[in-house]
Amino acid sequence: MTGEIVESRFAVSEGEAEVSAIWMHPPGACRLLVLGHGAGAGMRHAFLQTLAETLAARGIATFRYQFPYMERGTGRPDPPLVLMATVASAVRAAAAAGPGLPILAGGKSMGGRMTSMTAARGNLPEGVGGLVFFGFPLHQAGKPSSARGEHLAGVRQPMLFLQGTRDALADLGLLRPICERLGTRASLHVVEGADHSFHVLKRSGRSDSEVMDELVDAVSCWSSERPEGAA
Repeated sequence: MTGEIVESRFAVSEGEAEVSAIWMHPPGACRLLVLGHGAGAGMRHAFLQTLAETLAARGIATFRYQFPYMERGTGRPDPPLVLMATVASAVRAAAAAGPGLPILAGGKSMGGRMTSMTAARGNLPEGVGGLVFFGFPLHQAGKPSSARGEHLAGVRQPMLFLQGTRDALADLGLLRPICERLGTRASLHVVEGADHSFHVLKRSGRSDSEVMDELVDAVSCWSSERPEGAA
């Protein structure tokens, strides 16, 4: 049961155009996850829609939002400073939409990475108790590198990385050492056979819906261990 669904808009910064958001609030929600979309698809992408619905069934509310370039209908992402300002504004808008709910922030691919960069700069609003990354894009496909993960050392909030073993944008041989260096701040949940979009091959014997259940179960279990408002 998805519960209340409200579409709204918020301004990234004073004087700038507003962007869209979808607030999904199931009855008796225990916490709120603010979700940024990936670089090539907006907040209405099937993955985020299904994710929000599945989280709602576990009692987790969501606040999905658009980055300005996606709102304009252009294909090229905004500069990082604009993306990070959007993340911070989205968290503030989400907190206003669901007052009193413990807040987590993150997103799919680029949305998660921009959230982590915002956190590393100390620009996330207070009260975010943890970050959740659905396919952290550690590097470009075919170009393994840890450079995109260097800023994670500056993130103070607990982090949950959800990664597939076939993710071309995150070599687990590089991501695992990063998580190990982050110590208790980082948790890594590996989804066997999943790619960057969390699709699995037919021969795996699993369906995408089963993978989605695994992802949401991991988020639910991890978030239940976070003290409210802990960072």
